[in-house]
Amino acid sequence: MILIPAIDLKGGRCVRLVQGEMGAETIYGDDPIIVAQKWEQEGAERLHLVDLDGAVTGRPVHDRLIEKITKTVSIPVQVGGGIRDRTSIERYLAAGVSWIIMGTSAVQNTPLLIEAVERYPQKIIAGIDARNGQVAMRGWTELSTEKVIDLAIRIEKVGVAAIIATDIACDGMLAGPNRILYKELAAAVKIPIIASGGITTLDHIRELADLADLAGFAGLAGVKGAIIGKALYEGRLSLSEAIASMRRPA
Repeated sequence: MILIPAIDLKGGRCVRLVQGEMGAETIYGDDPIIVAQKWEQEGAERLHLVDLDGAVTGRPVHDRLIEKITKTVSIPVQVGGGIRDRTSIERYLAAGVSWIIMGTSAVQNTPLLIEAVERYPQKIIAGIDARNGQVAMRGWTELSTEKVIDLAIRIEKVGVAAIIATDIACDGMLAGPNRILYKELAAAVKIPIIASGGITTLDHIRELADLADLAGFAGLAGVKGAIIGKALYEGRLSLSEAIASMRRPA
C-alpha cells in the first residue's frame, strides 16, 4: 500500500481544513513547492495536490502553481479541484500531471468522465467525498442524493483507474479513518481504492493495509493507497518512518 502526502492549496499556500470547512483552515506553508520537495526527500512515491479554491469556484485557480510543483519534483502527482472540462484535463496532463482526479464532474457530468477515460486510459481517478453516506460535491459545499456505494459501482463501469474515497467527518480530525466505509467499498468494486481522512498513526495505516490483504485474498484490488495530511503537518506521524514500516515484512 502506497502512502501519499497531501498538499492542499488555498490562497497560494499549503493549508489543511477541518471537515472540509473552508473557513477552518490552518496554514502549514507559504511555499507549497518547498513542501512538495520535503515530502519527496522523505521518501514519498506520489503527491496528492488539491486546488481547494478551484474546487469551490469550479475552475482551476492554482494551475500554474501545480504545474511548477509537477516540474520541480521527480515523483508522480495526482491533482484534483475544479477540473470540470476537457481543457483543464488536457492542460494538466500536458504539464506532466500523472493522474487527474474528477470529483464533482464524476457525479454530475458522466459524458465528460466517459470521454476522459476513453481519451486518457488509466489517467483518470474518481474522487468520492462522503458525508453521512451521501456524496458531497463542489468543494464539499453541496450534497448529492446519490449514495457513495452506488456512485462507486456506477463509475467503476466507466473505467476509471481508481477511486479516492474521503469521509469528510474524519478529515482533519486525527481520529482515524472510516474503516467501515473502506471495507464496504472494497467489497463493492474491483478497482483500487485510495483512503483519505483521519489517518494519523501507524496502527491506522496497518488497519488499512489489512483491508488490502483481505481484498487480495478475495481477488479484489481493495485499499491500495492512503492519503495523509494533517498528521504529517502536525508531526503526529513521520512519513519516512511510516513508509519504512510498510516495507518491513509482517
